[in-house]
Amino acid sequence: MTTPADQLLAVNEPLPKFRFIVTLSPADVYLPPAQALLLQVVASGAFQEVTGLGAQLEVVTYPEGGRNDAVHRLPLRHSWNPITLKRGVVRDRLLWSWYETGLHDSLGARRDGALIMLDEAGIPAKSWIFHGGLAAKWSGPDLHAEQNAVAIESLEIAHERLTAVL
Repeated sequence: MTTPADQLLAVNEPLPKFRFIVTLSPADVYLPPAQALLLQVVASGAFQEVTGLGAQLEVVTYPEGGRNDAVHRLPLRHSWNPITLKRGVVRDRLLWSWYETGLHDSLGARRDGALIMLDEAGIPAKSWIFHGGLAAKWSGPDLHAEQNAVAIESLEIAHERLTAVL
């Protein structure tokens, strides 16, 4: 039986960054824990790296006439960083097909998706949903005959919004 103190400690303990799932269905973020465990079987891809979770607010400096001790900093516009997914090259065409669809029908190629961090027990602990994502850049593997390494492909997703799910 867990005490309130144990629960508080668990909430404030940092999560490991090596346990995560990427899915192209944002509804997966809201699954009950028993069903969420099945995500590891049906997730959209086994990715080795996800980068780009972030955003920035462009700020302009506005000096006010007659005021020499400070300047105003005013918000101009907000933008989201592109999310990059990297994985070993596999025989399925999931990432390439999404990118290729955007070449012919950019409006129909928009997808929402979820990035789900797991705790030590494999249960979703924190999630982000990206909205209106487009496969903006696909990169194939670097091939080198003298190296025995896994071939890596990457997909950059340009999106319109990111929502944190607690």
